[in-house]
Amino acid sequence: MDKSTLEERLGALSPERLRGIRRGIEKESLRAQPDGKLALTPHPAALGSALTHPHITTDFSESQVELITGVHADVEECLAELTRIHQFVYRTLASNDERLWVSSMPCGLPTDETIPIGRYGSSNVGRAKSVYRMGLAHRYGRRMQTISGIHYNWSLPGLNNDQHFALIRNFRRHAFLLLVLFGASPALCSTFVAGRQHELQALGEGSMYMPHGTSLRMGRLGYQSDAQASLAVSYNSLEGYGASLEDALTRPWPAYEAIGINNPGGEYNQLATTLLQIENEFYGTIRPKRVIKSGERPLHALRERGVEYLEVRLMDLDPFETIGIRAQTMRFLDVFLLHCLLSDSPNDTPAEIADLRENQQLTAARGREPGLQLRRNGRDVLLADWAQELLQECAPIADALDAVHGGTLHADAVRDAQASLRSPERLPSARVLADMSAQHGDSFVSFVRERSEQTRQALMQLPWSSEEQARFEEATRESIEAQKEIEANDTMPFEVYRQQYVSPSRLGLRRRPLAAAL
Repeated sequence: MDKSTLEERLGALSPERLRGIRRGIEKESLRAQPDGKLALTPHPAALGSALTHPHITTDFSESQVELITGVHADVEECLAELTRIHQFVYRTLASNDERLWVSSMPCGLPTDETIPIGRYGSSNVGRAKSVYRMGLAHRYGRRMQTISGIHYNWSLPGLNNDQHFALIRNFRRHAFLLLVLFGASPALCSTFVAGRQHELQALGEGSMYMPHGTSLRMGRLGYQSDAQASLAVSYNSLEGYGASLEDALTRPWPAYEAIGINNPGGEYNQLATTLLQIENEFYGTIRPKRVIKSGERPLHALRERGVEYLEVRLMDLDPFETIGIRAQTMRFLDVFLLHCLLSDSPNDTPAEIADLRENQQLTAARGREPGLQLRRNGRDVLLADWAQELLQECAPIADALDAVHGGTLHADAVRDAQASLRSPERLPSARVLADMSAQHGDSFVSFVRERSEQTRQALMQLPWSSEEQARFEEATRESIEAQKEIEANDTMPFEVYRQQYVSPSRLGLRRRPLAAAL
């Protein structure tokens, strides 16, 4: 992009708007036993109701904790809140001698059918959450769902829908850079791929890897499916995006029709037989989001009230950071997202969407490979050259943020990224493999076990007041009471609730016909 154009657009962002950036974090982690195997115990009651607790819930599995911060204007305050949530969780897990697994790729897994699906009580909304997860298990297998990551929720005041979608298009084009810089899952436990086809190489006892891999979580073994590969979702407008999602949410899919809504015993297999059961099943690297009202479908909220914030979904857990992400990474994400906003963003095409999928898979599996080429505007380009070009364009954006906040922290984040590209051994994915080789006989489980134990000790040693403990215990009690109240007020039969929830009429008004929207 032309330097003067970037500077002009950057200058149009007032200091007040730059100070108005908000962020929050959702962090998933498996609960693991000391021996590195999955903890099969239920979600601890002392952590409260997974249905209603504002900061502590579960993701796919009972064994998969999800920690959620509030919305923050300050990076350090966001991390401080995430740290406090961790401290309470670790104190609770101590009674079972469990710890949070600090890698995105899972610990030692049992057979697929014995991985416990999240439970949320007897209310209709709670049952629907479990049935949805059962559907994921039937469609993709339970092992795939045990992958964990960090979602970075981000907003800038004053953006309209078109600007949000222009940002999203550029994010998808340039997401390879984040996979290289912050991918931290180049290896995994062989139990994850037992019985599956893969291109991984053996490494040490019970471990598999890709020599130049960055984020296996975001590659062919991660959140991928043949059904979703048939979706060429366009991000050219809210209308087009909504129409694409509505099609996937209402189109019957033969393989899922064969599974059926119920099994022969009458238990629920899934919420629907359509390509997607609900919006959250669509696996994207970034999502447009809007806070929903009680019982509202996410697509309806977007169509009625527009995009409110963006959810960045491709960040691995950093096993070298106590809470999985560091302040410098968050500041780089702020710079990167602004770059995506300020750069020219032509409409995507089916051909480009296919190229981006291939770029993501190449970077996940081989992102540190010297000479690796990606597709850009129909041409092959060196990943390293494209990455350095993007970082050069990020530098003035970092300077502008530093001018607003004081100091040089954003510029430091960009300079550190440039240094890591010049010296790939500094990248988290390379450090994981180096540590596995030097300290753990190339054992993935041994490496993550040690990192998880060090994390547990570090968090347990941080100061913790009785007032803080009491505050979290009160949140536990309130969440349990809230779940009981929801359950007591439920009168509708679940099948009626399910049919109403998945009804196409709940998806909001399509603004234009599909052909016109695309």
